[in-house]
Amino acid sequence: MKMRKSETAFLILTVFLMLACLPSQAFSASYSLLYELLNQPGGSTYYKLNVAISESLLDYYSEGSHVLISENDFSKFVTPYALRPIADCLREIYPNDEDFANGVLMIVHQIPYLATGPPKYPVETMETNSGDCESFSYIAASIMKSGGLDVVVFYYANEDHMNIGVALSNEPQMARGDVDYVLYNGTRYYMAECTGGNWQDGWRVGECPDELKNATAEIVPLENSEPTAPEQVSASYNALAASSTSLDISSSFLIEGTQLTLSGALLPSQQNVAVTLYIKANGLPWSELSTVNTDVNGRFDYVWVTNASGLCYFRASWSGNEDYATSDSVTRMVTIFPWFLIALVIVIAVLVSVGIFEFFMSRNNRSDLSVPQPPDPPL
Repeated sequence: MKMRKSETAFLILTVFLMLACLPSQAFSASYSLLYELLNQPGGSTYYKLNVAISESLLDYYSEGSHVLISENDFSKFVTPYALRPIADCLREIYPNDEDFANGVLMIVHQIPYLATGPPKYPVETMETNSGDCESFSYIAASIMKSGGLDVVVFYYANEDHMNIGVALSNEPQMARGDVDYVLYNGTRYYMAECTGGNWQDGWRVGECPDELKNATAEIVPLENSEPTAPEQVSASYNALAASSTSLDISSSFLIEGTQLTLSGALLPSQQNVAVTLYIKANGLPWSELSTVNTDVNGRFDYVWVTNASGLCYFRASWSGNEDYATSDSVTRMVTIFPWFLIALVIVIAVLVSVGIFEFFMSRNNRSDLSVPQPPDPPL
């Protein structure tokens, strides 16, 4: 049976109201990781690197595109900016490029090997604490590039394997045996094998597994790797203290085209730090809405003119620093009504009012006709 316009509008309004009654907030979590390091391969000084990943950053990547059409798409899974705090920490103890690259390999060698399906972004692999040669190569390339090294991907199609090549100012001195490299565009890229479970005595820069010594590698440059990201992981050699990010909204119900104010604060109070605001509209992936800086009291405000209708979710996230771990706010939900729906509701209200008026008028007329009339006076 065909529905009338008024019934359709009423159904749409009912669905909006039912969805609007869902919980308006949800709590987020952060993920803490710990990696061990040596001052150099075979060294005796140990370090413990604490890393934290916000749920917002993880959702941003996990809901992003994972389509891999050709080898040229390898670079989109390399995310130097997001992992830069890790590189900064490594540079504190590895000023030498070779030691720095070997330190990166120590990190990926600690992640258990597990064959995976679609490619993953580095933070996804780090959060699940498992991955394959491809996943490890993306992590290593991301950290090395963010630490200032020139890196390429070595892809072995026949062996179904991947590792990376890294350019150094000098030939590796810590390699055990012959040093392996590939000459590409006049630059030596030394092999860096990212698999292997023995992080204290695993593969070093310049060393090549026997099964790859005669293998043909396709070289994939990484100039098109991700230049920036909404936020970063937090990393420190000290235990990261907990932080808190709050988020409040000016209204849970709005009309399309009106303003929504997002406000919140960091605890402990942090002045002039960037807080990332995320939005998820109508089932689309999480995306960056804006980045705002905190004031002297650690507070932030942002006014958004609604350019969408339906259900929108909002979240605030802070990347943390060398003292505090990253933190996410609760997720807030806003129902935004489109103008056409408001217009339909108004039309329906007018029609209903007219109908009610006409009903009572016709009823009064019928009542007047049913009352006996006095006879006409005699002439």
